Amino acid sequence: MKAYSAEFIGTFWLVLGGCGSAVLAAAFPGVGIGLLGVSLAFGLTVLTMAFAIGHISGCHLNPAVSIGLWAGGRFEAGKLLPYIVAQVLGAIAAGGVLYLIASGKAGFDVTAGFASNGYGEHSPGGYSLLAALVCEVVMTAMFLVVILGATDKRAPAGLAPIAIGLCLTLIHLISIPVTNTSVNPARSVGVAIFAGGWAIEQLWLFWIAPVAGALLGATIYRFIGCDKVCEKV
Repeated sequence: MKAYSAEFIGTFWLVLGGCGSAVLAAAFPGVGIGLLGVSLAFGLTVLTMAFAIGHISGCHLNPAVSIGLWAGGRFEAGKLLPYIVAQVLGAIAAGGVLYLIASGKAGFDVTAGFASNGYGEHSPGGYSLLAALVCEVVMTAMFLVVILGATDKRAPAGLAPIAIGLCLTLIHLISIPVTNTSVNPARSVGVAIFAGGWAIEQLWLFWIAPVAGALLGATIYRFIGCDKVCEKV
């Protein structure tokens, strides 16, 4: 239960910090943090939580990461469902807190998107469904390659949180214009259920693509990073 609670808290922090920066601070008049600031915010949530709870739960904070770690031989299948449930609940709790904060401002309109992920007319840059699918699959695959590589016992000790946090920052710098960046089904659910409408209708993509990408990333790393016997680390 401590590991599941840690995943709940960690995912709560990721969604509140990342989506909160997008909703509250990205376009704040005069001092808005913009795309770069939001990207850094997402990376910092993972970096800080990796140091805080990495030794408790592994700091997955993401159903796709948990599935990818399982596919990479680093995680037990029996823990997958409880981890995913904890992550989704943490994301929804963060979405609720963010909604309470954001709705305290006059003129707040949750239908504007609420940092939800989307494609087509709901993509920040107007990118198509195919473009969004490819982007989310590739970004999640590379995220898993970095995670598996940085946490390999042969990698420099103690630096994994930095590599993983910076990787997530880079992913957001690339893909915010395309999908508002998911690579994390829990993050997508956490805000979509409050935005409703199109955000719920398009949510399927932000489960299928990150999970497919995670499986692809795990396969790639098992090919390039494992010896004849791929040992658990």
